[in-house]
Amino acid sequence: MLWQALMAARDLGRLHEIASILIRYGFGDMVRRMGLANALERTGRALRWNEATELAQLEPPARVRRAMEEMGPTFVKLGQILATRVDLFDPEWIEEFSKLQDSTLPSPYPEVYQQLTEDLGAPPEEVFAAFDPEPLAAGSIAQVHRARLADGSEVVVKVRRPGVRAVIEADLRWVSRLAEAIETGNTELRHFHWREVVRQFNQSLRRELDFAAECRHAERIAANFAGYSDPDSTVPANQGVAGAVAEPHGLPLLIVIPKVYWQWTGERVCVQEYIDGIPGRDLAAVERAGLDRKVLARRGVNAVLKMIAVDGLFHADPHPGNVFYLPGNRIAFIDFGMVGRLSDERRDQLIHLLLGLVQHEPALVANVLLDWTGTGIVNEEALTAEIQTFVDQHLGMPLKQLKLGTMLADLVAILRSHQLSLPPDLVLFIKAFISLEGMGRELDPELDLAGEALPMLREALLVRYAPAALAKRGWHAASEISKLMSDLPRDLSQLLRAARRGRLELHIDVGHLKHVGDQLDGATNRLIVGIIVASIIVGSSVVMTVSGGPTLFGLPFFGLLGFVFASIGGIWLILSISRSNKAERESRERKP
Repeated sequence: MLWQALMAARDLGRLHEIASILIRYGFGDMVRRMGLANALERTGRALRWNEATELAQLEPPARVRRAMEEMGPTFVKLGQILATRVDLFDPEWIEEFSKLQDSTLPSPYPEVYQQLTEDLGAPPEEVFAAFDPEPLAAGSIAQVHRARLADGSEVVVKVRRPGVRAVIEADLRWVSRLAEAIETGNTELRHFHWREVVRQFNQSLRRELDFAAECRHAERIAANFAGYSDPDSTVPANQGVAGAVAEPHGLPLLIVIPKVYWQWTGERVCVQEYIDGIPGRDLAAVERAGLDRKVLARRGVNAVLKMIAVDGLFHADPHPGNVFYLPGNRIAFIDFGMVGRLSDERRDQLIHLLLGLVQHEPALVANVLLDWTGTGIVNEEALTAEIQTFVDQHLGMPLKQLKLGTMLADLVAILRSHQLSLPPDLVLFIKAFISLEGMGRELDPELDLAGEALPMLREALLVRYAPAALAKRGWHAASEISKLMSDLPRDLSQLLRAARRGRLELHIDVGHLKHVGDQLDGATNRLIVGIIVASIIVGSSVVMTVSGGPTLFGLPFFGLLGFVFASIGGIWLILSISRSNKAERESRERKP
């Protein structure tokens, strides 16, 4: 399957570019092992193996990070995701992945102008009263321009880079095949669920390419914050808050999500309200504006905790670049291209885990982590003992001194030391939580994150186990049981009927046998070729004894032609066996 993907004509140009970058950074051996070299050279795309530069002398983590930067948006996004995978990589790798920044030079404006005209249905100068061709910011997938509507509303126009989808789709096909090859050919890496990690990454990146989906996420999160208030707020009802949008009860919106203008929003472009606030990185401007950093930190933490623990739909990238501070100590979130979703079951687990960390209950933490390990082989006693020791180290520590993000990262490192990995759907949660704590402590070094989290976690737990919620879940469970019982006689009847007719089938899918099956297929093909070659030789020998007919060099032409084909088949057979043996040796060398 990997070979088929590599041979796809639509990907050859991109694969040649990737292979050239890998060679330049000293990863030529990996290019050969993955089959990129043979696939490209057979199509006439030669690789320059002497292009390795002084960059190849860097440490492996730095080389990988620099190569990912050059390989483009897909790999930058992948590196940012891998930066959260402390269960997969050592700290030095995490540090390098964390340096990957989603910023680059903007696309040429004529290309952007042409695409905008197609998407808006008219040139930008006709749609907007004013449009700035110089972008406010440019990332690997999109760039943002400022504009003004006819009614005077200030907006931002987010435009997808022309041609970026084709590049990303080619990259995703290649990354998916690579993950499959790793899982089927490398037993020590199989338990990290590479295919599942890449599958979720593919889904996340494809959603990020669809700006309409991003705007739908923004509106859902805005709806979740409708009516949200801060009981300790000192801001009077919409007083002293210039431009604040008021709720029906008169209080200003404490958490602001940009309004979407759907008449000009689609897959490749979105138009949203312009947020005129202080960027999250500019703490000096926060001080000059007279905003309360402690209040901002607490409100930001509570907002993200609400998204995670209560709503189950959260901003997965709440770094300072996606946050603005507004008058009245209000907070605005932008850029909902990367959001996380948590099922009810996962939210229950996270609530119990965070409560266990805050309340120093190691058994609760251990139970959740053991649930997360799934069916992996684990020494439960050793893992539980290590978790208990870790939690006991923080026993008696004031809540204000607990760093929940750091504790989560340390817990996942414990899983990694036991060759266990997180469920892939928790990656974005860990990323969001660590970003949340870092941003909160930048605003307020004395931020009591655990103290802020504890009441909300308890409240969320009470809501989950309130009589009405229990009754609702009980009703759903009773309905499922009733349906199962009503279907049971029919299912048993069908099962017995199939057994009587001799049509009862048992399907067993053993994943690791796929590799064995592939080897058997290859061996069978070589055996068939060998039989055909032998048949041709025998047939040609018979033809050589028959007089008459055309000749070449004094020998019967058809007999000679048969020997030529037999020779070609024999040479192919020898080369095929040689390549197979070489691949098997390399596979054994890679195994510990």
